[in-house]
Amino acid sequence: MNKTININLGGFFFHMDETAYLKLKRYLDAVSKSLSEDPQGKNEIIADIEARISELLSEKITDERQVVNESDIEDIIAIMGQPEDYADAEEGYSQSSYSYKRNNVNRKKLFRDGEDKFLGGVCSGIGYYLNLDVIWVRIAFILLTASGFTPLIYIVLWILLPEATTTAEKLQMEGEPVNIDNIEKKIREEFTNASEKIKNGANEISDKVKDAANNVSEKVGNSFKKKKKKNSGLEDILLIIGRVFTVLFKIIGKIIGVLLIFISSVTVLALIIGMFSVGGFEAFGLEEQLNYPPIFFDTIIPEWLLSILILLLVAIPFVGLFVLGLRILSNNVKQLNKTVSLSLLGVWIIALLIVVFSFIDANAAFTKAEVFTKKTSLELQEKDTLKLKMVNNDDLHFLYNFRRSSKKYDVDIDGIEKTYTNNIRVKIEKSKNDENYFLVKKQSYGKNRFKAEENAESISYQYNIENNTILLDAYFLSDFKTLHKDEKVTILFFLAEENTIYLDDSMASFLYGVRNDQNFYNSELTDHYFIMGRNELLCADCEEQEEENNNDDDETNL
Repeated sequence: MNKTININLGGFFFHMDETAYLKLKRYLDAVSKSLSEDPQGKNEIIADIEARISELLSEKITDERQVVNESDIEDIIAIMGQPEDYADAEEGYSQSSYSYKRNNVNRKKLFRDGEDKFLGGVCSGIGYYLNLDVIWVRIAFILLTASGFTPLIYIVLWILLPEATTTAEKLQMEGEPVNIDNIEKKIREEFTNASEKIKNGANEISDKVKDAANNVSEKVGNSFKKKKKKNSGLEDILLIIGRVFTVLFKIIGKIIGVLLIFISSVTVLALIIGMFSVGGFEAFGLEEQLNYPPIFFDTIIPEWLLSILILLLVAIPFVGLFVLGLRILSNNVKQLNKTVSLSLLGVWIIALLIVVFSFIDANAAFTKAEVFTKKTSLELQEKDTLKLKMVNNDDLHFLYNFRRSSKKYDVDIDGIEKTYTNNIRVKIEKSKNDENYFLVKKQSYGKNRFKAEENAESISYQYNIENNTILLDAYFLSDFKTLHKDEKVTILFFLAEENTIYLDDSMASFLYGVRNDQNFYNSELTDHYFIMGRNELLCADCEEQEEENNNDDDETNL
């Protein structure tokens, strides 16, 4: 029958039999003796070791009444291990008995890092857990937030994840085995870092004190040994205000860093997504929703290369702002080396020069030219009436509103990309040689007159003559590369005097500059018969319609 002892280990109480207690005591004494020659941080090391042993025992003990036996202590010592420094500390503790067993694998645990934190240390802890530099984890959170990822996730992790405060927890966070050797190394590193900070701080304070003393001595010498005045309350207030402003400036600097990262990331992502979106529009046949700038059509630079150059021209400065934002947030981020910086600058300058050249080249492509087709004669007999009507090919492009428009659409004609537009004008004038005929005038632009005339001639416009009725297409087709140009087609009708013409309702939006004796607007000329007079069209049925309207009004009054 063994005696049981109640002990307090790391803030927790355990029931332990006497043999196990003595074994644990000898182990801790051996560790303590090994640290006796270098007492710096000894108490903290022992406290952390006891806390770790307490944690391991708590995992083994499932019942408060359970007694810790010798085998439990041996398992704990096997996990904690014994550094080579302790091999000769006490007889009976050989290296083989207390060496770290490889089959006891220490797994990482997710904690918040309280020493390297911007807000709560969540990103730093995740960085340790995933073996990533903390700056990339922070960038990932910023990008996720910019893409709609709710920041509440960060707050939830801040609340749920414990902060690594003890040495054992810091080792677990870093994925290091929590044994005596690592605990001692970790604590000594912390003491070394703290002592270096204290030393650097002391040196800085000493330098400031020396500078202050020199300034004071100079002031005393210059003022003929005037008495030194004590700081007044106003000076203390000003000093506090100065410190407050210093902290505010630091906070503002961090906010600026975050904004630079956010804006630059969103801009670069928007450029990349925009390029893919344009490709998606084209893949689904929605090119008409896109408005390409003229630079993409009137330059010798290929479209794909020009797109890449424009992307680089915008993206490279924002990449620089992104790196600047990172450097503001973290001192660990290094500046881009000279080779990379000069390379990016060279690429940006080349892209700028090519894009500027493309703009100049595109702006030179606006020389105007008009081309007339051959004259089409109209064989009208006496008392014949010429009828004009506009028609559209709905299979090619359906018109919701049958009217003239300068808007252009991309259509496919037998696998060939063409531009469809309704920018057509119809004018009616008196013939100067008593001949009835009409002309089709096509207008386009180019880099020179020859190219402009070539573009105008390439415009495809059709019409159909059925007896005395002319069916005019309400659209024309041109080359896709002229999508941005203000092309138009004008149809000029020349009628001899005394000839009659009827304008269908479909002509309302396409008539332009037609002179008439009723001073009708162009849209009011339809559904009427007109006779060509000496200088203008004379309405042949306006009086009859007016009398009918008056009769209708009289009947209504009755």
